[in-house]
Amino acid sequence: MPPLSGQLQPPSGQAPQEDSPPRRARRAWVALAWLAAAAALFTVFLRVSLTEAVSSDSANNGLQAWDMLHGHLLLHGWIIGDATYYTFDLPVIALTEVFFGLHTITMHVAVSLIYLIVTALAVAIAVTGSRGASRAIRAAVVVAVLSAPLLIPSDRWITLGFPDHTGTIVFLLVSCLLIDRAPARRFTAPLLCVILVAGQLGDVTVRYVTVPAIILVCAYRYLVARKLVTCDAVNLIAAVAALPLATLARKAMLHFGSYVMISPKTKIAPVSQWSHNLKLTWLSLRELFGAQPAPAQAGGAGLIFGYACLLVAAAGIVVALWRWRTASRAEQVLLAAIVCNLGVYVISTLPGNNSPHDILTVLPASAILGARALVPARVASGATALAVTAVAMVAALLPMSLVAAHPPAVARWTNLTAWLRQQGLDYGLGSYWDSSSITLLSGNQVRVRPVKLTGGEITLFPWETNSLWYDASGNYANFVIVGVGKSDLSPQAERVFGKPARIHHQGMWDVLIYNKNLLSQFSRVTLQPTS
Repeated sequence: MPPLSGQLQPPSGQAPQEDSPPRRARRAWVALAWLAAAAALFTVFLRVSLTEAVSSDSANNGLQAWDMLHGHLLLHGWIIGDATYYTFDLPVIALTEVFFGLHTITMHVAVSLIYLIVTALAVAIAVTGSRGASRAIRAAVVVAVLSAPLLIPSDRWITLGFPDHTGTIVFLLVSCLLIDRAPARRFTAPLLCVILVAGQLGDVTVRYVTVPAIILVCAYRYLVARKLVTCDAVNLIAAVAALPLATLARKAMLHFGSYVMISPKTKIAPVSQWSHNLKLTWLSLRELFGAQPAPAQAGGAGLIFGYACLLVAAAGIVVALWRWRTASRAEQVLLAAIVCNLGVYVISTLPGNNSPHDILTVLPASAILGARALVPARVASGATALAVTAVAMVAALLPMSLVAAHPPAVARWTNLTAWLRQQGLDYGLGSYWDSSSITLLSGNQVRVRPVKLTGGEITLFPWETNSLWYDASGNYANFVIVGVGKSDLSPQAERVFGKPARIHHQGMWDVLIYNKNLLSQFSRVTLQPTS
C-alpha cells in the first residue's frame, strides 16, 4: 500500500547509504549524552519530590497499583475518584513497586519517572526539525519551563506531589509525535485510536482536551488539502471513533466487575460566573508557572523565574497563532489543546483557588511552542551556539538544583506508624488523610482504612477506597485513630463503637483500642457505578 501523502522514498534502484563509522560513533556519543542528561534530570526530580510528604491521595494510587500488580487488574471493589489514571500512572507505579515494594519511596520514584517521561516527550517534539546546538537549546528551554512550578514550595504538588493529570499529558504528547512524524503510516490511525481510548479510560481530560484538539487539527488540514482521501482524514476518523469506543470499553469493564468511580466534575457553570472564572484562570496560570506563591511565602528569584517562563509560553502561543498555516501538525495540536483546556476550564465548574492541575496541559504544550518559537532550527555561529546553550542549561538546571538541596520532608505519621507496629496493631480505622498514608508508610504492615460519619453512623469513605476492606469475615479491625480536637471521628467514634479498652495518646492523635472487631458493627454504603 503506497503512503497516503508526504512519504519520502529513496530514488529507484538506489539503496540507502550506510553511515560511516565516525558518524555512528558520533551518534552513539550523542545518545549517551541524552541518556546521561535524562538520568541527571530524574535524580533532580526525585530529590525535589522528596521535599513533599506523600498524602493519602498518592498512597491510594500506590495501593491501587499494588492490587493490579498482584493480579487484580480490574480493581474490583475499588471506589475511585473522578480520574482513575488507570491506563498510565497506575501501571508505572506498579512497575516501580516491582523494584521498591509498597512504600513511600515508591511513590516518589514513580511520580519523578512520570514527570521525566512527560519531559522527554516534550523535548522530543520541541527538537523536531532542529540540528546541532539548537536541539540542546530547545531542550533546555523546555526543561526550564517545566521546572518553574518546582521552585515555589506551594506549587510543587502540581507536577511532583502525586498523580493528578501529569501522566495524562503523555497521551497528548504521544499522539502529537505519532501524527507529526508518521502521519500516513499504516499503523498510525489504529494506534492513535488505541491511545485515545486508553487515555479516556484513565482521565476524562483526554476526552475534553486531547481528542477535540486532534479532531480540530485533522479536520482543518483535511479541508485545506481539498482531497478525498488524505492521512488527516483517516486520523480524523480514528480520533472520532475513539469517543464511542472508550464508552464501550468502560461498559465492558463494568460488566466484568471493574472499579466504580465518582462522576467527573464536567458541569458547565452559569454564564454569569464565566467572568469570575476568567480571573481564577489567570490565578491558576500563575500558580502553574510558579508565578504565584502562597500568601505566606516570599516570591524572590523563583517568582521572577516563573514570570519569565510565563512570557516564554505566551511568546510560543502568539508565534504559533501567527504561523498557523505553516505550522507542523504537532504545533497545531498543542495550540488547539491549550485553547480547549483553557476554554473548558473557564466555562466549567472546575475553577477554584487551588485548581491549577486542571489546566496542566498548558504547561508542557506552551513550553514546546515557546522553545520552537524562540530558538531557530539551526544556530549558525559556533560561539553563539555554545554561549546560548550554556545559558539555557544553567537556567534549566540551576534553579531545580537549589531546590533539590532542601532537606527531605518527614511524614507526620512516622512516630505513630512506628508505635502501631510495635504494639502489633495491624488493622484499624481512621480519617481519610491519616489512613492510607499510614498504610503506605508502614509498607502495608499497618493497614488503616478510611471512615467517615454519616447520619450518626460510621461508614466507609466514598472516595479512593476499597469496599472489600470493610468485610468483617476477612478482616479484624480493633483500633480507631482520631485527631485530637480536630477530627470528625472524635468524640463520635466512642458513641458508635462504645468505650474502648484503652486509649493511647500519640502526638496529634488518640488511638482508641478495642477488644472486638469494629467491622462487625459497620454500616456499609452501597454506591452505584457512575462512570
